Amino acid sequence: MPCCDCESTGESLARSRAQRRVLWAVLGINVLIFAGEFGAGIWAHSTALQGDSLDSLGDALVYAVSLVVVGRSLRSRAGAALMKGFVQLLFAGLVLAEVIHKLIVGPAPLPGVMAVAASLALLGNGACLALLTRFRSHDINMRSVWLCSRNDVIGNAGVLVTTALIAWTHWPWLDLLFGGALALLFARTGVHVLSTAWHDFRSPRPVAHG
Repeated sequence: MPCCDCESTGESLARSRAQRRVLWAVLGINVLIFAGEFGAGIWAHSTALQGDSLDSLGDALVYAVSLVVVGRSLRSRAGAALMKGFVQLLFAGLVLAEVIHKLIVGPAPLPGVMAVAASLALLGNGACLALLTRFRSHDINMRSVWLCSRNDVIGNAGVLVTTALIAWTHWPWLDLLFGGALALLFARTGVHVLSTAWHDFRSPRPVAHG
């Protein structure tokens, strides 16, 4: 008779390998997005682009930690998710601080540069979201990764809408308004991930022994 525990272990190993492959792919994509968007954000004087690029940097760190805990205990994966929640809150604070700074001294953003950078980032993050979608219900580790990628897509789409509105209305403060909204999205995701992960971290499921 086949060993049920062996089959379960084999399925778990195959799942872990698949998760690692997709995490390496999205890690590389997000490093490239961060480098391109951050540079474009400085060039375009755009809080929205800089905030979006910081999210990509945070995601790259998140994916790196996720790679470490793939296949490990529920407590380890929940601990990694807690770190991701704190990262989201950290970047919410950084983007909000940049919004306040730009309100005081910032020049008007450049819509053309914003549009090109956000379009390229949207393509990259859309690919990441597509790769991660089938893993989102595996555990809190992969769920939190998927949520980060979803936020990236929302952020890129929002930058494009903001860019179009700035070009149409000539209201540069819309860039700051969107930056503030992005900070709130980061904070909401951080709180959601922290609350879910804390439950798993405090109450790990026992490991079944055959």
